[in-house]
Amino acid sequence: MKVLVTGGAGYVGSVLVEHLLAAGNDVVVLDNLAHGSSGPLHLCHDPRFEFIRGDARNEAVITGLLKDADVIIPLACVVGAPACDRDPWRATEVNLEAIRMLNRLRSSQQLVVYPTTNSGYGTKSGETYCTEDTPLTPISLYGRTKVEAEAELLSKPNTVALRLATVFGMSPRPRIDLLVNHFVHAAVTEGYLVVFEKQFKRNYVHVRDVADCFLHCMRSADRMSGRSYNVGLDEANLSKEELALKVQGHVPNFFVHFAEVGSDPDKRDYLVSNRRLRDAGFVAKRSLDDGIRELIKGYRMLGPQRFANA
Repeated sequence: MKVLVTGGAGYVGSVLVEHLLAAGNDVVVLDNLAHGSSGPLHLCHDPRFEFIRGDARNEAVITGLLKDADVIIPLACVVGAPACDRDPWRATEVNLEAIRMLNRLRSSQQLVVYPTTNSGYGTKSGETYCTEDTPLTPISLYGRTKVEAEAELLSKPNTVALRLATVFGMSPRPRIDLLVNHFVHAAVTEGYLVVFEKQFKRNYVHVRDVADCFLHCMRSADRMSGRSYNVGLDEANLSKEELALKVQGHVPNFFVHFAEVGSDPDKRDYLVSNRRLRDAGFVAKRSLDDGIRELIKGYRMLGPQRFANA
């Protein structure tokens, strides 16, 4: 297939494009390289890979690129609550208005596989599993823009929406602001971590499982389109305390302090069921332990430099 990936030089995109090419697809990446160009550099040898430096909000550029696309994967996004809060206008333009434009311009025959977030579940009790039918109550601008963009795309045929759990693992364009990645980075480079509200729970998924899930959706679009799917690791619905102790098991000298006073500005607290995706034939398989081991190796190579997403 001919696949257009906006934001394809980012954390998820750099891995996804590699998987798309390995599966025999032609891939065009549109990215403004706001976070640097290192992500897709290792793919330039492949004649099926094309790169366009540009903005996903540019209607003329998007119109031209859509002409040849069978599949559209819109990854271009201002990611995370802190980044969105720093520039609300840009976040709304990129995360929502650009998606509305894309949906208007694409034909109903073109498949969109859209990565949203299970941040939309907000502050549930952490005791009851959220399914795709659970009411969405996002608590941040980031969550609200992604939830609205998902609804926009699902209003048109040929859309699969993936509500991603918190992603972890190494990528050619690293990120350490994601929770697992952050905990392991602290363990390797600083040796200590202060954790607030240790009881808050969420679900996790490896970045390469995310890439494989996109491919599965492309192959199974005829029976998956028109719905949203939680994408996470079934055995990785963990509290922050459980996650920190798991990292400590791999880095024994890692000191973790669970603070009783103070709070975390990120109030998300939920368990997630991935049953609908499992019933559709896809199961995430890379464990947290696998991811922690690879992150330890990666951070020893990278050293103390930071790779935040904003």
